[in-house]
Amino acid sequence: MNEMTRLERFRSEVPLPGPADLRTEESRLLDAMAHAATVRPVRGAGRTRRARRLRFGLVAGLAAAALTAGVAGVALHQKPAAPPVIHAENAAAARILTRAADNVSEAPELHPRPDQFLVFTSQTMNTVDSVEQGGRASHYLSRGKRTIWLPARGDATHGVIEEEVLKPHAYPGRPIPPEAYENIGRHGPEKAVDEDNTADYLRTDYAHLSRLPTDPAKMYEHLYIQLGTGPLADARAWDYVGGMLVEAYMPAAQRAALFRAAAMIHGVTVVRSATDAAGRRGIAVASTWKGLRTEYIFTPETYQFLGLRTVVVGPTRVKAPVGSVLTSTAQLSVSVADHAPKVKRR
Repeated sequence: MNEMTRLERFRSEVPLPGPADLRTEESRLLDAMAHAATVRPVRGAGRTRRARRLRFGLVAGLAAAALTAGVAGVALHQKPAAPPVIHAENAAAARILTRAADNVSEAPELHPRPDQFLVFTSQTMNTVDSVEQGGRASHYLSRGKRTIWLPARGDATHGVIEEEVLKPHAYPGRPIPPEAYENIGRHGPEKAVDEDNTADYLRTDYAHLSRLPTDPAKMYEHLYIQLGTGPLADARAWDYVGGMLVEAYMPAAQRAALFRAAAMIHGVTVVRSATDAAGRRGIAVASTWKGLRTEYIFTPETYQFLGLRTVVVGPTRVKAPVGSVLTSTAQLSVSVADHAPKVKRR
C-alpha cells in the first residue's frame, strides 16, 4: 500500500469540511503566510534564529498541515497540478532559472556520507515580534552570523548551531525595544531544535533530497504534493523551493531539476537588483503573495544561489511600508564535517 492510498483511507474517516470551515482554514493560512517572515523570541537569540528557519519550512508546509486537519478532504479530490509549462509572464525568470540549472556544476559537488554533517554558514536578518512588560507589542529586525551543522541523514533535532548576534536594526516605523539588545554576542554550540515535526515529503536533509526526481516535470509534481491548484498552491510551492535551497543541500542533478521546475510555477517574476544579508548584490527570481514578495537571489555572472529575502510590495497583514525588507539571508558557505561540536550544557 503506498502513502497516498494510506492517506486516502485515513481521509475517508474525516468528514469533508463545509464552506465556512474552508474560509476559516484559508484565513488561518493567510495569517501564517503573512507572518512567515516573523518570529517571536524563543529562549535566547540563537534559538530565535533557528526558530525562524524552521518556521520557513513549516509555513511552506502549512497548506499540507491544513489538509491533514480537514482541507485535505477537498484537496485530495481536486485535479492535480496542471502539466508544467512556461507561462508567458515567466519567460524572463525562466531564463535565469535555466541558467542556474545549466551552471550547477560550476560549484564543487559535495558527497556527504549518511553519518556526516553538512555545515552551513550564513548571515541573517529576521523580523522579531516581542511583548514588552505591560503587554505592548514591539517589533525589531534581529541580525546574526550563524553556523549550523545538520545531519546528512536525519532531522534537525540532531543538528547543532553556533551564532553571533549582531546589533539589531529598527523595524520600519518602529523604535528598537530594549530587549533587542539583550542577547548581542556569541551563543552556542547548542542543539539546533528541540522538535522537528516536518512531514516526510517536506524533509530537506541530504539523504531525502538526493532521492528526489532529476526530471523537471516530476520535480514540479513533487513541489505540488497535497497543494492542489491556484495562487495559494503556487505560493506554497515557491516557498518549498526556498526550503530546499536555504540551509539545505541537494546533488547537482536534483538542483538543476529544481530550478527548471521552479521556472514552471505560475507568476514567477524577475527582480533585476537584489541584495542579500551580507550586502552581496545579485539578480533575483520572485513570487508575490498578498503583498509579500519572496526573492531567491543569484550571482549575475555564474547564477549561483546567494540567499533570499522577503520584501513588502503591497497591502499586507504585516504592517510595514512598501519596500521594507522583512527577512534576508546570505548563504556564505556549505561544507561537510565528520562531527558536529559538542553541545554546551544549559
